[in-house]
Amino acid sequence: MSRVRPALFLTLLMLCSSLMGCFGEEEKPDSVEPSPFDFGREITNTTWYHYDGGIDALNASAVAAANITVNLTGDNLPFWTQGTYYGIGLSTFEPTMGITSDDNLYMTSWGNGQAGATAIVQCTGLIEMANLSDYSCQDVYDPILPVANSNDPYVYVDKWTDRIMKFDMHALLGMTVEWSDNEGASWSLPTPATSYSVQDHQTISSAPYPAALHPTTWVFCINGNWEAPLCSTSFDGGNTWSPEVPGAPLGCGSGGLSAHIEGAGDGNFYRGNPGCSGDGYSIYRSTDGGFTWTEHVLPTSDSGTADTWNAEEAQVGIDDDNNVHAMWLGADNMPYYAYSLDQGDTWSDAMMIAPPTDLVGTGFPVVTAGAGGRVAFGYVGDSGNDTWNGYMTIMTDAFSEHPLMTTVQINLPGDPLDTEPACGYNRCGGLGDFLDMSVDQYGRPWFALSHNLQDIGIFATINEGPTLRGPVAALSVMPVGGPQTL
Repeated sequence: MSRVRPALFLTLLMLCSSLMGCFGEEEKPDSVEPSPFDFGREITNTTWYHYDGGIDALNASAVAAANITVNLTGDNLPFWTQGTYYGIGLSTFEPTMGITSDDNLYMTSWGNGQAGATAIVQCTGLIEMANLSDYSCQDVYDPILPVANSNDPYVYVDKWTDRIMKFDMHALLGMTVEWSDNEGASWSLPTPATSYSVQDHQTISSAPYPAALHPTTWVFCINGNWEAPLCSTSFDGGNTWSPEVPGAPLGCGSGGLSAHIEGAGDGNFYRGNPGCSGDGYSIYRSTDGGFTWTEHVLPTSDSGTADTWNAEEAQVGIDDDNNVHAMWLGADNMPYYAYSLDQGDTWSDAMMIAPPTDLVGTGFPVVTAGAGGRVAFGYVGDSGNDTWNGYMTIMTDAFSEHPLMTTVQINLPGDPLDTEPACGYNRCGGLGDFLDMSVDQYGRPWFALSHNLQDIGIFATINEGPTLRGPVAALSVMPVGGPQTL
């Protein structure tokens, strides 16, 4: 028995060690780091997380091959995000929009107002709503003498005073301005806003540049069939306007069409159109209330520029820290972006911001911004077979070495906005010549466009996702909209 016991003990020891690690610590499997994209629920098929160039952020091999050092910390965090839209109940054409501090959204509706005038549609209860029944939209343009319907309707809300400006262009012969300081309850008498040139493709904005008779200075620019846009200034809130002056350096030859003008908190004004050299796009800046403009060339050498009807426009947005964000379409008909931290004097490298999906091309670019470095882009895109959808791309840390981009398709598959061939490359239904965007006080981006197949104006947004103002966090959840709101 004395010989059996040691042999039995050794056998048990070997068996126990091999199977259970009885006399030592059990081997642990390699730990797996949790993914920042593990949201506890499935990512929708209309949401993409990606980097510059359409690199899928969920594809580790693609990210490594692109030599991207992932740093999803700080403000560069992913959030579960979903896009949707809400109908305004009326058609729209070249929809412009604005948001007041009373949480009302405004959009133009061509020809649907009193006596056939342009309606100013006010949507109340839409921002931060809990149920779809919480919001309603109505025309609030009801003056004693309504201005006749115009070719290009335009509405703008002053971000500093909440003044709602209605800007009408009449058959290329003249423009009138009216305003409301009480959410559309009453309107000023119309005042003429032009002096001597013909007009088309107007745009208007404001900024806290020193003005004698109003808290903000107003500037509008038009296509006056001249070598550059023509711009005019009002220092009394829109009652009187200066003679029109060139919106680019003399001899520039940039062409008359201009993208949306944007006013900055430091009093500067910015707008984009082709560069003086004829190659690429530039942002033009005024530091004196729109009287003189300097050119600031965008980094388009790698992207090229689009060869479509609306190729002349580079859009610009200004964040709360006065940083400048520019967007344009490249030669591949994809959206590109660059930013400037010094009022447009220098620019970041260009980034291609379309998502990692099979987009044939894009059109109707527009950009807006919230807090410093937080930016949102809107555009339409063809997902194949002339299926035109609406897209919104968001960055919560555009100044990161590798900013994470979150793109949502605002309409569900099977609910396209248009199926017309080349819709994004031509004037198309209610989209007209341009679209518009803004960010509300809670940091939710809003995108004004048209559901062309239903001929209804829509406000698109993210019903869930990150805020573009305040600490980077999740927005309150809003109900999904879509076709039921049309």
